[in-house]
Amino acid sequence: MDRKRSFLLIVLLALGGCQAETEQAARPAPPAPEPAAAVQEAPPAGPPFAGKVWVSTTSPDLPGVMRIFLADGTLVMDSCWETYRLARWRMASDHELVWEEDSQEIRADVESSGEELALRLHLVDGTTREERYRPASVPFVCPDMKR
Repeated sequence: MDRKRSFLLIVLLALGGCQAETEQAARPAPPAPEPAAAVQEAPPAGPPFAGKVWVSTTSPDLPGVMRIFLADGTLVMDSCWETYRLARWRMASDHELVWEEDSQEIRADVESSGEELALRLHLVDGTTREERYRPASVPFVCPDMKR
């Protein structure tokens, strides 16, 4: 008698599983996700210089000065001879950029095109300094620096 009950239980479970599969098959399939290329139509909104690696053209004798303004508000500052620095940056207005460096707020007037980035820094001592950058070439490796 136990064998009959066990057999009947197995048959009922198998039929229940088939019914669930049949019900699932009757439901319409969810829409297929769009291809990745279609999803990534446009970069996040922000200033045109954000999201690019910029290298300095101001001091050719000191190669490798670079600035990267990430869309999340992180500024990466690096060069071939110094340790990198991470700072917070933001736009104070359409043409004014602000970041903090060594507990000092640095303000800069910014002009940008796809091929050039110009910063006029308003330094803490009241002077200004012009810095110019171009998009980095890839690949790039820092040259050996004489010490």
